[in-house]
Amino acid sequence: MKVVTTIAEVRAAVAEARARGDAVSFVPTMGALHDGHLSLVDAARRLGRYVVMSVFVNPLQFGPNEDLAKYPRDLEGDVERALSRGTSIVFAPSVDEIYGRDRATEIRPLQIAEEWEGASRTGHFAGVLTVVAKLFNIVQPDFAVFGQKDLQQACLIQAMARDLDFSLKVVVEPTVRDSDGLALSSRNQFLSARERKSALALPRALTKVRAAHRAGVRKVAELEHVAEEILSAEQGIELDYLAVVDTRTFKRVRTVAGNAAVIAAIRVGTTRLIDNELLEP
Repeated sequence: MKVVTTIAEVRAAVAEARARGDAVSFVPTMGALHDGHLSLVDAARRLGRYVVMSVFVNPLQFGPNEDLAKYPRDLEGDVERALSRGTSIVFAPSVDEIYGRDRATEIRPLQIAEEWEGASRTGHFAGVLTVVAKLFNIVQPDFAVFGQKDLQQACLIQAMARDLDFSLKVVVEPTVRDSDGLALSSRNQFLSARERKSALALPRALTKVRAAHRAGVRKVAELEHVAEEILSAEQGIELDYLAVVDTRTFKRVRTVAGNAAVIAAIRVGTTRLIDNELLEP
């Protein structure tokens, strides 16, 4: 029973694993798996012997101008990749299995979600937190593993787990990149060769900011200017946002004094990409 589709089935499988004394790790995904997702499986295996991956394209986190129908789906390929990497079981439920027909509850995030991705994608984080909370309750893992690329999302999930007293640890793993530096994303497949070349300005700009920070620059205006110069020089890029933020509140700061990150979102053609670099003390 390597692939299950119902809540009862995945709960039974997890119960069997716990009866054997196995710790349970969980990797939630929307499928279209790439090496970034599989690196999360590697991390999950280090944390717990029994690894559950969910593959669920969550309709609640798509905004009115985002095409849910066009999101890439390849369940058969996803299952093969997940199991070959050491995933113990794949949970691939239907929308009805997760939400039923009479859903009356939604989790709405507060401060951390007000800007950046929250402002650009209305309702997105409410959809993310609602499904993640449900999945946490269904699987009841010891560890849940997420990627740094979606940093604001990861910080929100950590805050939700803390605020709602989930008895698990949320682990955030570093972003995985292609050899050219572009952060791995299911959306990269929509880039043409020319668009991909333009998109490389994003990781290049953020890397320059990190280097400037390591060299001692602390004024945010100077750090943001470093990135803006690189991005504005690249044709074909539309900047959505660029900011240096406190990673606890996701509010913009004037001077880097503690844990911070430079975050950015761009649009290249019809494809929207996000990325970030941590600016650690």
